[in-house]
Amino acid sequence: MAKGEVKTAVVADGLRYKTKAPGSPFRASASFSGATMSCFMCGKHRVRSQLRTRQVLGKSQTVCAPSCKALDESLEQG
Repeated sequence: MAKGEVKTAVVADGLRYKTKAPGSPFRASASFSGATMSCFMCGKHRVRSQLRTRQVLGKSQTVCAPSCKALDESLEQG
């Protein structure tokens, strides 16, 4: 089996990626309300309006509202 072309390599100036797309997969937002956070339970990034805080293991954590499964189902339908 022949190996495919190597897409990453460390170059002389220390940069690792040659073909990596610049930027972040998470949209930048100037306002706090447009930022995303990850759900403590499922780990998916959601807009803050889709999350709520809940006591988990004695600390307040952000989780999907009303639940991870219900939010996934509503996003698939809409």
